[in-house]
Amino acid sequence: MGKIALLFAMIFLPAICLADLLSPVSPLAPVSKELKKQLLGAPVYIQIFKQERTLELYGKVGNEYRLLDSYRICNFSGGLGPKHRPGDFKSPEGFYSVGLSQLKPDSRFYRAINIGFPNQYDREKGYEGNYLMIHGACVSVGCYAMTNAYIKDIYEYVAAALHNGQPRVDISIYPFHMTEKNMQSHRHSVYYSFWQQLQPAYAQFVKTHLPPAVNVRDGKYVLNSSTLKTPFSDSRPSALALTQAK
Repeated sequence: MGKIALLFAMIFLPAICLADLLSPVSPLAPVSKELKKQLLGAPVYIQIFKQERTLELYGKVGNEYRLLDSYRICNFSGGLGPKHRPGDFKSPEGFYSVGLSQLKPDSRFYRAINIGFPNQYDREKGYEGNYLMIHGACVSVGCYAMTNAYIKDIYEYVAAALHNGQPRVDISIYPFHMTEKNMQSHRHSVYYSFWQQLQPAYAQFVKTHLPPAVNVRDGKYVLNSSTLKTPFSDSRPSALALTQAK
């Protein structure tokens, strides 16, 4: 009987492992609607995934960030890869942050949040552009466009967090869920070396449930893994400033 069991394991275990590798990233379950309501005004964090067309809003619960809600991105421009210049119709990728001055309650696209492009990394690379937003109206020429109902909800939580004392709200924008499988499937992309700079921050949030602290050194994003609560900051409103909210 033992030999039969061993033979069965040898035949079927590789298939099981392969299935695990090929399976997509399992979506996180958001907190209950009741808890989400209670967390209005708590520190928040945003992740965007282009390929999955998803914006995830997290709120701080205790010592970690929990998923409040996941929103379908109605529209974005230019496919995968970072934005370089005005007129390239690309939507940014990288690490950004938002302060109160970047909120646009009277936008012609209903509500808008200026993500702060270009940040320090973009400026060092010579990338240019202005008014790159997360906004409503479902229309995009370089922005992340949501339905009006979705941006109303997102805007409300970001504004409440900032008014309640969070210095800046971090926004991490990825081309896709940066698993090893997905990275391997895009290894021939011209953007692969850039995406390698983003992956450690993605992985750290998966592990710790805390917004990653990221520096810009020698023209590259570098994860500051030893000082999670001392992230990079910059005096300019559009700078990279991944602030760990207290």
